[in-house]
Amino acid sequence: MRGTRPGCRALDGKPHTVHSAELEQTGSAEAAGRAAVASARRVVVKVGSSSLTTPDGRIDSGRIRDLVEVLAARRTLGQEVILVSSGAVAAGMTPLGMARRPRDLASQQAAASVGQGLLLAAYTAELAERGLNAAQVLLTVEDMMRRVQHRNAQRTLRRLLDIGAVPVVNENDTVATHELRFGDNDRLAALVAHLMRADALILLSDVDALYDGNPSDPGSSVVSLVRGPGDLDGIDIGSSGRRGVGTGGMVTKVASARIATEAGVHTMLTSAANARAALAGERVGTLFAAGGGRRPSARQLWLAHATAGRGSLVLDPGAVEAVAREKASLLPAGVVRVTGEFSAGDPVDLCDEQGVVIARGLVNYDAAEVPDLMGRSTRWLARELGPSYERELVHRDDLVVL
Repeated sequence: MRGTRPGCRALDGKPHTVHSAELEQTGSAEAAGRAAVASARRVVVKVGSSSLTTPDGRIDSGRIRDLVEVLAARRTLGQEVILVSSGAVAAGMTPLGMARRPRDLASQQAAASVGQGLLLAAYTAELAERGLNAAQVLLTVEDMMRRVQHRNAQRTLRRLLDIGAVPVVNENDTVATHELRFGDNDRLAALVAHLMRADALILLSDVDALYDGNPSDPGSSVVSLVRGPGDLDGIDIGSSGRRGVGTGGMVTKVASARIATEAGVHTMLTSAANARAALAGERVGTLFAAGGGRRPSARQLWLAHATAGRGSLVLDPGAVEAVAREKASLLPAGVVRVTGEFSAGDPVDLCDEQGVVIARGLVNYDAAEVPDLMGRSTRWLARELGPSYERELVHRDDLVVL
């Protein structure tokens, strides 16, 4: 017996047929995932600029009120809530007389510095009416890249949750540079969910779900469940969403969902209007089910998604094989070239001789020291330079294959 799974079509546009057993398994997985979201002890909710502002860029107080009402209700039920909110740049545009979102970094930062205060004031007022405190937390990529800052951010957020506050997280747009930015708050939200070991991540947008085509196309269907990359085969992610005053699109949301699910966090993608239903586990939007395998360590996920290489080490074929296939440490003997400026403890990209990045890790030496070590065995280095040089360039515990 065969059936058609709702929302799925083959590349030729014809219905994709599946066995009824697969239908049953899919439905069971989706039901379990949505139930896990509803019962989550700790949840991260991300809301985009377009869901908070009017078309001319002003903060929509009604939308803020509706969202806070939903979050406050979850707090009343005992759920810990962390809000990752966009909207600072958009909120600052009108007071500064900007007709459209600025493209240059300085103007974006100026708008953010004005808008962030307005945004937080709105959240503070609405939460206070419901007996809750808003707590502003501004993060930069550096806060995720540097281990000490990473741990400090984690402790601060945990303490805020312990005392019953609602952390309102945003990227620190006023000081972030083009080179060191999350790029969008979807990625930031996924990393915060990982950082805080959240049970669920809710991505709220102006699109109610992931579609298998452009949402404005009558022939497009909702993809209600994504269990892994294979479920996205044949879907043009770039055409499955709309873009407004924010910086993210459907591509970034799907990429962020992948980060979160790799960390064992069920992820829901839907519109702000569906926030209450999504948090209650109702069948709205798209569920990205958390991976069932072994969770990567905090350090591995942090290295893979929260860091950027400060430089690169180019490996010979033997070292590429050892690092990528055998999960071995990188020794000086396997390095043929070094680029960039970095210090011991910085993240660096490990590349093959064609320039393809195969891994990222925390290097044990400054860039200036590496040329004298390349091609040498650690035994030779220890004999000639001292025992402190008998160590890896990058230890396997500080390395993630990409």
